[in-house]
Amino acid sequence: MPLDFTKHFVAVPTEFKLRNNTGCSWKVTVKLINGRVTLDQGWATYAAVHQIKIHYMVTFKLLTPDTLKVIIFDEDGTEVVNKCGKHDKTFTAKE
Repeated sequence: MPLDFTKHFVAVPTEFKLRNNTGCSWKVTVKLINGRVTLDQGWATYAAVHQIKIHYMVTFKLLTPDTLKVIIFDEDGTEVVNKCGKHDKTFTAKE
């Protein structure tokens, strides 16, 4: 995450809920690497399930202190809409 984004937190949570454009939620853990906050466990699976590819753009909007809205755009700038489907139960966030 950009440092300009994380400086707005009093304390960065250890876990985020990612909410997509259809309302599905997914949990990922957060890890500090070289002074930067990164999405860790759950992110690779989220990216695979939501078919995020190289050249796609992913935006994050802070909804609550532990919830991010995720919007995915393909290489043409078109929003990618993913329906909830084959989510790994380990990472599906409880509402």
